[in-house]
Formats: sequence, C-alpha cells, structure tokens
Amino acid sequence: MSNTPQRAVLVGVQLPGVSAVDHQASLAELGRLAHTLGYLVVGEVSQRRDGLASGTVVGEGKLAELAAWTGGKGSIEAGPRRIVTKARAKWDEEAEGAAGGPVEPEMGESGQDDPENGPTQRRADVIVVDHELSPSQARNLAKATGVEVLDRTGVIVEIFHRHAQSREARMQVEIARLTYLVPRLRDSGNVERQRGGIGGKGAGESALELDRRKVRDRISELREELAAIEAESDTRRQRRSDQLRVALVGYTNAGKSSLMRALTGSEVLVADKLFATLDTTVRTLHPESVPRILVSDTVGFIKKLPHDLVASFRSTLDEALEASLLLLVVDASDPTFRAQLAVTQEVLAEIGANTVPHTLLLNKVDRVGEAEREALRAEFPEAIQLSAHDPADVQRLHRFIVGWFDRDLADAELLVPWARGALVGQVHAALRVLSESHEAEGIRFSVRGRRGDVARLIAALA
Repeated sequence: MSNTPQRAVLVGVQLPGVSAVDHQASLAELGRLAHTLGYLVVGEVSQRRDGLASGTVVGEGKLAELAAWTGGKGSIEAGPRRIVTKARAKWDEEAEGAAGGPVEPEMGESGQDDPENGPTQRRADVIVVDHELSPSQARNLAKATGVEVLDRTGVIVEIFHRHAQSREARMQVEIARLTYLVPRLRDSGNVERQRGGIGGKGAGESALELDRRKVRDRISELREELAAIEAESDTRRQRRSDQLRVALVGYTNAGKSSLMRALTGSEVLVADKLFATLDTTVRTLHPESVPRILVSDTVGFIKKLPHDLVASFRSTLDEALEASLLLLVVDASDPTFRAQLAVTQEVLAEIGANTVPHTLLLNKVDRVGEAEREALRAEFPEAIQLSAHDPADVQRLHRFIVGWFDRDLADAELLVPWARGALVGQVHAALRVLSESHEAEGIRFSVRGRRGDVARLIAALA
C-alpha cells in the first residue's frame, strides 16, 4: 500500500465584508486542517462573489479551473447529445490512427502550469471547500470534478473523530458526525421498498429511509449513554465545586496544552496540530498552593466551529462555565489572533461562560519582536505576555493565579487546644498557615483560606 498522501486543492469564496487578509488567513487555516487529516495541499482556487453559487459554490470559470486540477469535466450538465456526421467520424478515425490511440485534449508540458487554464499534468485527489456545503452543492462539485469533496465542517468533524480518546469524547464526536451525515445519505439506487407493517400491506420504507432511521436510532442511543456519562461528570465537578479552579480556553493550537504542562508538570499531549486535545484534563497547579488550585485544559475553538460540535461538547465546555477564573490563551505571533480571540469570546457567550472572570494571555511572544510586544502592551494593557517555554514567564503566571485567588481568601486566628491536636493536620491541609505559636492553652495559628474552610474549622473548635 502506498504511503503517498492524497493531494488536495483548497477552494474559498471571498464574500462581501470579508477582507483579503481574513480570507487568506481562513484559507491558510483550512490548509492546516487538511494537513492535520494527512492531505498534501497542492493548490488553491479562490474567487470574490456576492454569495456562494447555489449549484457549485463557484462560478463556471473557477469550476473549469478546478476541473483542470482534478481531470474532471468541469460541468454538472449532461450537455447536448453530440451529433457526429460522416465527415467528422472520418476525421476522428484518421486522427486516432495517426496518434496511435484515442484523441485526448492537449496538455501543457509536464510539471508546468498553463497560465490561462490552470495546472496541467498535476492532479488533485480531493477538493476541500472553506464553507459549509449543502448536500446538493457537494454532489454537484463531486460530479463536475470527479473527485471527493469535503467542506470545512466535514474536515473538522473528521479531525475530531480521529483525535477523540476518551469514551465520552468519542461518543460526542460520533453524535456530531452522524448528525452531519444524515442529510448527506443518498439512495443506493434500489427502488424496492420494504414490505409494510401489519399484514405486509402498505408501501413500507425505502432503503434510504431505513438507513436514515437506523442513524437516528443510533444517535438516540448514543445520547442516552452520554447522558449517563455526563451525570458521572457532573458528580465529579460537584465534588470539586468548593475548590479553586482556573480553566485554559482559547483557539485551537494557541498553546493551551503547553501552558497546562508548564503550570502543572503533567504529561499532557503537546502537538503542533489543530485539535490535538479534545478531552478536558484537570490537574493541580504546581508547585502546589494552599488552598489547592485546579487547572483545566479544554478543547480548542475555531472559526465556523460546527454548531453540533459545540452542542456535543457542551459538557466538556462546562469546565469553563464552572471555573472561578478563565485564562484566554491566544497565539500573539499569529497576525489574525484578534479574530481568533473574537471567536473564543463568541463560543464562551454561546455556552454562557462570558460572565466568568477572565484574563487574556498573549502566548508565544518569543516569536514576535520587541517593537510589536510594545505595541501589544499599549493595545492590551491588562494582558499577560508570556511564552509557555520560558520558566520565568510561567513562574510569573503562577504567582498571578495564586494572587488572584488570594483576594477572595479570608484571614483568621485559630487556637487549637492541646487536647484537640487531631485538628492541627486539618488546619495545615485546608488553610495556608501564615504563622503559628505555642501557648499554654494550645497552638495559635494565623491562617488564610477559603471562607468555607475557615468557618468549618472555627465551628469544629467551638
């Protein structure tokens, strides 16, 4: 079996209100998505239009350009029946005999591009479109180009399908994948219908209807199983509800997992791929503080994230909703990070997490110049600039997180009688001991901690 990757051509339409910079950035991101799936991007076909062509997304000229990449016919029309006269038949026969085979269209020199007609000898195996296609648009493009057609939603869903690791994530992705596939199921061409119900009378169901019903039944089954898993996840979150929690959120590949590893010392997956992390990881901030702070790494966001995926991963995103502090991570070296930040804020608003206190982290500043960093300070004065690979930056972020939670901690004086020595361990475990002294009545602690923990120990000593 050949290991040669399939070659892909990207297709994008620049719509009104979309700048050339944003359009190219979106196509570049689509290329990274295709690369994550293992495709080799060999070209782009782009067009400015007032809207997507209802039949084939792009106009006739660009459709012909796509066909030049794939070897397709460049049209969805069957075309008029070709009338061959005797003279034309004789001409074709003589031309075929002289050439030693059937006559084929002329092509450019091997490996060269024809500036008017697009690529010549090179061929693409798949078309990847930077928009969500209707089933008919996808079918028409496939018919005109003769190759597989994927839209942006289909690519993202497939990446999620490949990267999901936990049982919960796999089920969430399968629901989104099946929901995406249902309207795209096509009849196999078998016109026979299953026999009707009682007594075998009635038209019954076609094969296509049966397939769709099976998929819908499978989705219902998955949702029931997922509801049970989510109930367990809710129970785990409730057990952590009285703990201090910070969640890393942001665009995919912004460096959240690298920061997670740096802040917690955990061996979470770090990869230069889109959506490398789909499962929420919860670890303790390291070095540990008292009281303990939990850090969550969440699934990344992306422009045009399919709504079904947002809905499917709502339980995973609840980590952001229930956190005490959100750290919005962006890749400051990406010229489009402002648009990416806007996408992150939109998704947070969609799940109701936009009211959670948050701080902006401008990550990967080691890749930008000092002048640009100074401009970022002026534009985002409250943001923290850092590199996840710089220990000094990570330590500074660690101090910020601990200090942020310290603002809501309560100070208290506790006197633990000598006869209640068993409570000394609880004081050290739940509260930060600022000072302690030994007196005649017992040990006097000056402590700082969560108000609930302080109140619980005061009650235990009463």
